[in-house]
Amino acid sequence: MFATYTAKYTKITTGYMGQLVEWPEIVTEGRDIEDCRDMLRDALNEMILAYQHQGKEIPLTFEAENRA
Repeated sequence: MFATYTAKYTKITTGYMGQLVEWPEIVTEGRDIEDCRDMLRDALNEMILAYQHQGKEIPLTFEAENRA
């Protein structure tokens, strides 16, 4: 299953802060947009592993729900 999540970026003094809209607990920072995007991807992977370990339901996007 592939899902697409919405990233929200905010310019901060040290670079960019990124957050995934569907996963509000995933917030990270990067030197630039590309670095922040990579950090979000890593944070998402870790959060998915944590959710699986805890038996929590992984949030799906509208696109992923329509494919199921």
